[in-house]
Amino acid sequence: MVSLLKLAKITEDGVRFESPHDGTPMLLTPEASMSLQNSIASDIAMQLDDVVSVTSKDRARMEEACHRSVRWLDRCIAAHKCQDIQNLFCIVQGGLDLELRKWCCEEMVKRDTPGVAIGGLAGGEEKREFCKVVDICTSLLPADKPRYVMGVGYPEDFLVAIALGIDMFDCVWPTRTARFGNAITPYGTINLKNATFSHDFRTISGHPVPGISQSGFSSSESGKFAESTAVQSPSDKIFHCGCPACSGSLIRSEPDDQSRLEGAEQHKRTPPITRAFLHHLAGKETVGAHLLTMHNLSYIMNLTKRARDAIILDQFPKFLKEELKMRFPRSISADGKSSKDADNNLGEQMPEWIVGALKGVGVDLFAD
Repeated sequence: MVSLLKLAKITEDGVRFESPHDGTPMLLTPEASMSLQNSIASDIAMQLDDVVSVTSKDRARMEEACHRSVRWLDRCIAAHKCQDIQNLFCIVQGGLDLELRKWCCEEMVKRDTPGVAIGGLAGGEEKREFCKVVDICTSLLPADKPRYVMGVGYPEDFLVAIALGIDMFDCVWPTRTARFGNAITPYGTINLKNATFSHDFRTISGHPVPGISQSGFSSSESGKFAESTAVQSPSDKIFHCGCPACSGSLIRSEPDDQSRLEGAEQHKRTPPITRAFLHHLAGKETVGAHLLTMHNLSYIMNLTKRARDAIILDQFPKFLKEELKMRFPRSISADGKSSKDADNNLGEQMPEWIVGALKGVGVDLFAD
């Protein structure tokens, strides 16, 4: 309900709001919420909760939201008609108040739902505060049930939250940012609308495209290409992306004269899509947003798969160090000085909130 808060009035009955289309009064109750989710037979159903802006200073309102969310969970459980096939997740509230979070966790755990979500975050709070809330919640939640932090987020958020004990995420950012021409890479997010990519004939992930020469430009073109290739991955560790755009696994129909006569189509795989072509498409053709959306989702799915594999192999701390140092090559040493990986011009300084959060769970990013 966060997106409707300006239009909504929350009462014990449920959430009353006006339709954003025609102003028609509407009421969403815990029972109605469950009925709708039962009807679509989703694998996971979420309770209706009372959520308050995480930056609110009104503790009384935050406490009211916690207690009401617990009461609404009880109503959701009573109204849940598909418990055998649909997993109901409770949602822990409490803002940045750690005592309220503890109380809400304890009450939610008593209801023994199949999974637990941590809600009310990713709303403008400082990252340090976000990590504190996630850490205190995961310490109180069952280890044998999925823990889901809502509205997160960026690749570094995923990695830190996994280290803090989170299993599941959701966020619009990877697809939304794709619509603005942005591609996620292990070395940072690049905006392919920038002119520097107009002569960059590598894949999104920075890998050369077979059959496309990177040389032979005129002097002016050569300068543009050198400028574009300054934004690149470390030379010794090029990330190979398996998305349809980078791997050349898109299918196109290309009927020849005979197949046209027979009403048949010949399907061929496209070559990998270059940054230069995506630069041409971005902001002009919707297919550019489609390709970048596929890339970004593929990247996030691959990142979490590799994190899972690293956990299984008991190599997660090593994995964290490698991933985060690629993304943030400027690191803060013990003496407080900043160092930089000279091969990576994309990177930023390693955020202190990441360093502190991971130290809290025994991962020292700068230890040998």
